[in-house]
Amino acid sequence: MAKISPMKSVNKVRLIVLTAIVFCLAFLNIYFSEIPNFSPIAATALFAGAFMKNRKLAFIIPITAIIVSDIFIGFHSMIWAVYLSFFLVVFLGTNMKKLNFGNVLGFSILGSFLFFLLTNFAVWFQGGFYPNSLTGLMECYYMGIPFFKNTLVGDLCFNAILFSSFSFAESKIPSLKFVSIN
Repeated sequence: MAKISPMKSVNKVRLIVLTAIVFCLAFLNIYFSEIPNFSPIAATALFAGAFMKNRKLAFIIPITAIIVSDIFIGFHSMIWAVYLSFFLVVFLGTNMKKLNFGNVLGFSILGSFLFFLLTNFAVWFQGGFYPNSLTGLMECYYMGIPFFKNTLVGDLCFNAILFSSFSFAESKIPSLKFVSIN
């Protein structure tokens, strides 16, 4: 029988905890679904990208969590743009070199802007609401500003909680620290 090294079990504990956090927050999305665009989902995407060292899992776990929460909330015709934006936010997280206040703040704001730009472009592109012109696109972005405020506030709040809480937990619980296995 193969023996599991202590370092592998430490990383396994970390992965299980991170996965549980991502899925719990995805279900919080259901709770906050009454507040337009105020959601923990983009924060979980950035968080997973930043803390999950396995890049495949960093993408698969939060996207799966989002799909599961959307089963309860409901799907819509713009869902492709929402998922694409969250996929890109995970990518942002995987490229965050240092986990510090400035980076988390900057990447949170960038993630909010990505979501705003992609989802509003999708609304305009699919037609029916705004003229198929540059003026129509600008009007679409303008009309999305109130929703952007909720997106930005939600992303900043949830990222502040996630990143600071998990970083604190890592400092206090050795089994949550990432251990490089060669």
